[in-house]
Amino acid sequence: MNQLFPRAGGISKAVIPAAGLGTRFLPATKATPKEMLPVVDKPAIQYVVEEAVAAGLSDVLMITGRSKRALEDHFDRNYELEEALTRKGDEARLSRVQESSDLATMHYVRQGDPRGLGHAVLCAAPHVGDQPFAVLLGDDLIDPRDPLLARMVEIQEREGGSVVALMEVEPSQIHLYGCAAVEATADGDVVRVTDLVEKPEPSEAPSNYAVIGRYVLDPAVFDILRETEPGRGGEIQLTDALQKLASDEKLGGPVHGVVFKGRRYDTGDRGDYLRAIVRLACEREDLGPDFRTWLRRYVNEEM
Repeated sequence: MNQLFPRAGGISKAVIPAAGLGTRFLPATKATPKEMLPVVDKPAIQYVVEEAVAAGLSDVLMITGRSKRALEDHFDRNYELEEALTRKGDEARLSRVQESSDLATMHYVRQGDPRGLGHAVLCAAPHVGDQPFAVLLGDDLIDPRDPLLARMVEIQEREGGSVVALMEVEPSQIHLYGCAAVEATADGDVVRVTDLVEKPEPSEAPSNYAVIGRYVLDPAVFDILRETEPGRGGEIQLTDALQKLASDEKLGGPVHGVVFKGRRYDTGDRGDYLRAIVRLACEREDLGPDFRTWLRRYVNEEM
């Protein structure tokens, strides 16, 4: 994937929190960052960086922690490997190796004490400064054919304030997400967010609109995060800060939501991770035909 040019005069910075321990994938993540687990033949985190770049965000800050050095190595040059592939004349693999290091301008900062998503976002303040920025969570892979982030950037630049990504989920599943109370707007896929609740019980949820892992935030969120006390789970919740922005526009503009109905893969869940691999492999031109044939035969034999 070729690096796109930075956005002219618009949002150019993306923040990717990647300090989590990945305990749901132990023992695979004992020594390997969960973000480096492969989805077909690329680590999950590369899909996320590619999504940011495709939306015109060429400056990427990754919030990391201990034992995450592999993330930096993946987006850096590997001269020994490149030289070996060059000597073999293996241009195809050489191009794929160089792809990750040519994607974007990468920066890294350690979160240190893991105090929640809100704290991870706050770690980005010195790098982001006073400009709006995007936050992409590495567990959510958005299919590149469904350009969610680009639409969110468009709405933020038009309306100001902050924008969150929303998906409708079954009411019984809303307790797994942040939940938004919303009002309709003139745009069919855009709502105004009036309230946010972190992982409510279904009986207390204001809607079935779940917040998924894409945000475009006004820098005013940093001041609110500095004053936000630990919430659910003893962590500083980004949802709590966004709730304050939604309830008082004077703090940093309105909060809107883009309702996403496209393809999303939750690689933080083992079952969804496997389904993402199967679906993406099936759709690959180089792997799909043979893999689909085998998969049909396997399913028929197991039925």
